[in-house]
Amino acid sequence: MKKIEAIIKPFKLDDVREALSEIGITGMTAIEVKGFGRQKGHTELYRGAEYIVDFLPKVKVEIVLAEDELDRCLEVLTEAARTGKIGDGKIFVTSVEKVIRIRTGEQDKDAI
Repeated sequence: MKKIEAIIKPFKLDDVREALSEIGITGMTAIEVKGFGRQKGHTELYRGAEYIVDFLPKVKVEIVLAEDELDRCLEVLTEAARTGKIGDGKIFVTSVEKVIRIRTGEQDKDAI
């Protein structure tokens, strides 16, 4: 099993969810996060004072799936999240050793 963590632009979340749903990926978690990379940040004016906003709003999407679904999921996720501009985000893939569905006790692939 694999876990995908994708940091994407907030306005792309619905596109990503719909695209993943179309290929049968039904479970995911989305978390509002803030961060920065090459995009850096920007300056804003607040009550007449200029200040720098270092951390930009992003969404972190987490998906756990069977290894045989990984390549297709990454392809669809990348395409749906891409704008072609700086700050589109990153995708991280890690291995998952164990999954347990709390309600039923199902484990691993049956619990996804």
